[in-house]
Amino acid sequence: MSPREFDAGVVQARLALIRGLLDDLQSVGEVTVDLLQRDRMLRHGVERVLGQLVELAVSINGHIGATLLGRAPADYRTSFALAEEAGVLEPELVTRLQASVGLRNILTHEYVDIDLEIVAGAVTSAGQDYGQYVQQMARWLTARAT
Repeated sequence: MSPREFDAGVVQARLALIRGLLDDLQSVGEVTVDLLQRDRMLRHGVERVLGQLVELAVSINGHIGATLLGRAPADYRTSFALAEEAGVLEPELVTRLQASVGLRNILTHEYVDIDLEIVAGAVTSAGQDYGQYVQQMARWLTARAT
C-alpha cells in the first residue's frame, strides 16, 4: 500500500483549530495559580486547551512525517523532530514544543498533584510557542504552494 498524499487542507483545518484555541486562551487573560484554584471550571478548560494544542500539532506533524518523509513519529515528542526534518519548524521552537508534550502527559495521565504553577505558566508559553508554530507552519504551506 502506498502512503497517502500530503493534503494541505488537513494542515490548514488543524491550524485553524489551533488558532481558535489560542484565541480562547488569550480571552481568559492572565492565568494565576489563585485563579485556577478558585475557578475549577476555568482550570479544567485551560488544562483541556493545553492538551488539545499538543494533540493537534502532533496530528499535523504526523501527517507531514507520514506523507513527506515516509514515516510516522514514534511518539509525540519525535513528531516535532519530523516537522523540523521536513523543513517546517525551526530547531529552537521544536525544543520548546517538545517540552509541552510532558505537560500534556501529566494533564492526561496524572490527575492528582498537578502543579498549578506549571499550568499557569504554560498558558503564556503555549500562546507564544504555538503561535509561532502556526506562523512557521503557515509560512511553510505558502512557500510549498508557490
